[in-house]
Formats: sequence, structure tokens, C-alpha cells
Amino acid sequence: MRLEHSMHFPSQAVSDLEKLSEDYGLKVARAIRHEWFSGATSKYNSHKNNFHTLRLYARGEQPVQKYKNELSINGDLSYLNLDWKPVPIIPKFVDIVVNGMAQRNYEINCFSQDQYGVSKRTEYMESLLRDMRSKGFNDIVKSRLEIDMYENDPEELPDSEEELALHMQLNYKQAVELAEEQALNVLMENSDYDLIRRRVLYDITVLGIGATKTTFDFSSGAEARYVDPASLVYSHTDSPYFDDIYYIGEVKELPINELVKEFPELSEVDIKEIIDKRHYPYNYNNNDDKNKVQVIYFNYKTHMNDVYKLKTTASGGDKVIKKDDKFNPPKDKNKEFKKLERVIEALYEGVYLVGADKILRWRMCPNMMRSDSDFSKVKMNYQV
Repeated sequence: MRLEHSMHFPSQAVSDLEKLSEDYGLKVARAIRHEWFSGATSKYNSHKNNFHTLRLYARGEQPVQKYKNELSINGDLSYLNLDWKPVPIIPKFVDIVVNGMAQRNYEINCFSQDQYGVSKRTEYMESLLRDMRSKGFNDIVKSRLEIDMYENDPEELPDSEEELALHMQLNYKQAVELAEEQALNVLMENSDYDLIRRRVLYDITVLGIGATKTTFDFSSGAEARYVDPASLVYSHTDSPYFDDIYYIGEVKELPINELVKEFPELSEVDIKEIIDKRHYPYNYNNNDDKNKVQVIYFNYKTHMNDVYKLKTTASGGDKVIKKDDKFNPPKDKNKEFKKLERVIEALYEGVYLVGADKILRWRMCPNMMRSDSDFSKVKMNYQV
């Protein structure tokens, strides 16, 4: 038995309130499901099988049947006494490439950009410049009058402005900059960043694609997690950097206890319904283990109308109030109220049960990553 639903993505020319509805998220999830799991040979299974074959070759464990077919005569191999185990040549070269990329390490350097930090850096640099330019005079005063006119240690003064610029980059650090660097290093260590980086480099070498996911919650903070490229689902892209996709996600097979731990609002009736009524798309890797369910975690990029009401108060000042995109000030009160709006990209996240056709989570991402250079653009939680 298979579910039949509309397999097209819902229109984006609807209100923000409609996009927030669970029904809208379910339509998005069903469209992703149809694009990746329908047909005699689904795109998801095709990608997974291709990546599995590439990984077998990278480990030197590729199937030997094609070699047997080339050496056999009319299918007869009885006259050949050969060891058909593949010689593991490729793994050595894979390790050389991965190790070469893994050695390109870098260190985190933080520079404060706020007004206070910049002023402190400027004061310190000007102090060094004064000592450099009056070094001869300061030495004479110190030798004849025994008065130290230096503001800094004369032994560490740069000899030229080029050395001064290098000194400011390498040696000068404010306490807040050191604290930020330490915080980022601890964050990367807690996320097993080096291990994840090496796994991604291995995937790039073997499969030609690597992926991670950035998550944030108040218990564990920000984390970078490894994503298996064989489990990815994403929209069509013409870019090798996947910067033109509008949805991306990953397929996971979760035990029921992990699902309940992540979604504690599920009742025993809901869990029984999920297990009993689950059915899978055609040619999906279905198994008979009723203790596991297939789940799609996905991001969906659309746009939102950022609307504010500008109200003129009795004292003549202005007050800005956040409104939804349906706000429309009365025409007879245009002098008192004004509508301010802009269109920016927005990111929604969803969790969809493939077999049960049930959306477990659909919401606007509470922590959207945006670039300082273009605040209207939003970044996916997945980096591919």
C-alpha cells in the first residue's frame, strides 16, 4: 500500500502565518519524499548504492565478479587457480591524499571590532610609535638625568613601522580576544572537530562530497556534527558548493527510544500508530525491525515579510512595534501609523516520519545564521 498525495512543493506566495502551519510543512516533506523515494529506482537508493561501491573500492574490498567475467571462457573458471582477493592498492593513495589535506591546520585569531577594543589597540600602537620616534632623546635623558621617559619596554620596541605592524598582528592581544579564542577552541574540542574534519576530508576524497551540520541548543551549545553524504537529500543544484539549493536534509534510522527521547510529547498511542501504520515508498530500504523508524531532518529556505508599525507618540517621538505581514494601517490614520517592511530569506526546519507520513516538527529556525555583509540572506544548517 502506498500513500498518494500532491507531490509538488507548496506555493511560496502565501502569508508567513500559513508557512508556519503544520500542513504547509507536511506538504514540503511529502514533496521531498516523492522527489527522492519514488520510482522504480529511487534517487535516494541510487546515491546510496553508488557511494557504497566507491567506499568498497577505497577500502580495497570491491566485488571481484567483473574480473571473473573478463577471465572466464564461456563462464568456465574451473581451469583457473587464482586468488581472487583484490590487492589493496587504492587505500594507500586515499590515505596520502587525506593526510595531505588534514595537515593544513590553522589557528584561530580573534580581533575585537568594537569601539572600545579598537581604541585600546590604537592607544597602544600610538604609544609604541612615540617611543620609537623619541628613542634617541629618551636614551640621552635616561643616561644623563636617570629619568625613564619610555612608556613601554625599550628592549621590545620594533625597529620600523613594518615591524610594528607585524608586532600588532602577532604579539598584541587584549583579554577579551584571548577569551574568545579560548572559547572557540573549547567549542571545537567538545564537538570533536578534528575527528569530524578528517571524516569529511575522507568523504571528499572518496565520494567527491562531504557534509556537516551545525546545531545549537542551550544544554550542549553550538556543535558541528558529521553527516553521511549517502543520507543527504537536497534540491537540484548547479553549483559545486551547493549555494543555490532551497532545501536540504538527511535520512536517519532511529530506534523508538531515541525518537521518544527527542520528542517526549509522543504518547503510547502515537508510538503504536507510528509502528503499526508505517509503510514505505516504493523501493525504499525497508526492514522488518519494528523498533526503528526512518526520519528525515530537513531545512527549507523561503522568504518572510519583516513588518513593523511605526507609531508617532503624543510627545512627537517614534515607536516601532513588530507586526505580522497582514498588518495594514488604516488610511485615515496614515499620519499616526506607518508600515515599514522588507523581504528577507527565512529558514524553516522540519522532522518527518517517512513511513508514517507524519510531521513531528515544523517551525522557523530559532537561530538563523546570516552574513554581516548581507543580512537578507540566510545560511543552511547543513554545510556541503
